[in-house]
Amino acid sequence: MSTDLFSSKGAEGAVPSVYAPLAERMRPNTLDQVAGQQDLVGPGKPLRVAFESGRPHSMIFWGPPGVGKTTLARMMAQGFDAQFLAISAVLGGVKDIREAVTKAQVAQAQGRRTILFVDEVHRFNKSQQDAFLPYVESGLFTFIGATTENPSFEVNSALLSRARVYVLQSLALEDLQSLFDRALIVLNEEERYGGQLSFTEAARGQLCTWADGDARRLLNTMEVVAESANGAGRLAVDEEWLETAMSQNLRRFDKGGDAFYDQISALHKSVRGSDPDASLYWFCRMLDGGVDPKYLSRRIVRIAWEDIGLADPRAMQIANDAAATYERLGSPEGELALAQALLYLAIAPKSNAGYMAYNQARRFVMDKGSAPVPMHLRNAPTKLMKELGHGNQYRYAHDEPNGYAAGERYFPDGMQARFYQPTDRGLEIKIGQKLAQLKSWDAEARQKKHK
Repeated sequence: MSTDLFSSKGAEGAVPSVYAPLAERMRPNTLDQVAGQQDLVGPGKPLRVAFESGRPHSMIFWGPPGVGKTTLARMMAQGFDAQFLAISAVLGGVKDIREAVTKAQVAQAQGRRTILFVDEVHRFNKSQQDAFLPYVESGLFTFIGATTENPSFEVNSALLSRARVYVLQSLALEDLQSLFDRALIVLNEEERYGGQLSFTEAARGQLCTWADGDARRLLNTMEVVAESANGAGRLAVDEEWLETAMSQNLRRFDKGGDAFYDQISALHKSVRGSDPDASLYWFCRMLDGGVDPKYLSRRIVRIAWEDIGLADPRAMQIANDAAATYERLGSPEGELALAQALLYLAIAPKSNAGYMAYNQARRFVMDKGSAPVPMHLRNAPTKLMKELGHGNQYRYAHDEPNGYAAGERYFPDGMQARFYQPTDRGLEIKIGQKLAQLKSWDAEARQKKHK
């Protein structure tokens, strides 16, 4: 097979137009061009062996979007000089299956194989999936299904038993960076950029992180940014321009201009500052100014979660109950419930530990992308999943001393972080003590393990 790095021929030999999406123009033509998935396409690995043997077999690709499921199916057809037929389970039905069977029969009469690719096969119902069975068994076509859902649950056992399941993983950051570099070369081969389009290292890294393991997302985003830069007459894309090009154009929700926002800020800060009288003043001031009490009830619930949190979990319940009471009674009776909720929030112990932990975790996930779930934490309710190693060596906490699996790891492999730092106020005093105890048990377990 050819190893031309930027060959753009599809499974049937057609060259994608320059007006086709970048993801289509960048679709690999050989296994060596595939980004990631080396456990499947690397030397001596299952899919490469299948290609080299010249004997295709029915299979199901299971993995998240943008990791190469469709690409590998097209390459199977090209590698075996087979007719490639594709059906989308979202749009297709039994009629499409029948048409595919007819085309496969014509190809068979001409001595040619057929690869039938069914995208999102999990969306077909049982009878639709059953329609493939006789033709898979007779060898009329080689069946390749693609799914983002667990085939153990979403694919009929009869069809599943006739196909081998291959698990595709999200692309690693280095795979996305390599794909980015190749795509930039392709973009610069086009006249509209004059070979001069460039990205700073920070912009390149930000784009690859945003892609979150999805090659299609990376390429589509690259193209959007490149078009935006071209339209603005610039060829160098830095991190600042990238943020501008990819912003979601959020609209401001205005209920009265600066005065409104200043007053809601004063209300929130009065509660946070534990001043019940000032809290009531700003609450009544806003009601008098015509602010919708429903808006205020939502803000009160937010304050309970943001500024009190686990220091006093009753605050969330009282805030939610007050909002529900207003919904039932309306004005002016329901406003009393909101006022009393504000009083409770103002005098409650304060903690933003949960709020800060959530924000830090969000930033951490955006920076790190999606790491695979460790095998011992994966769900394993089926035989297939157990054979793949899901749930192997998982420790059931309820069977451990103190109901705690000391020393066990629950983050992805090679990753660790601490987001939640309880304060020394309210219930969080006891929460902090509990976390300290768990930490000491973990330390003891690690010491025993290394002895």
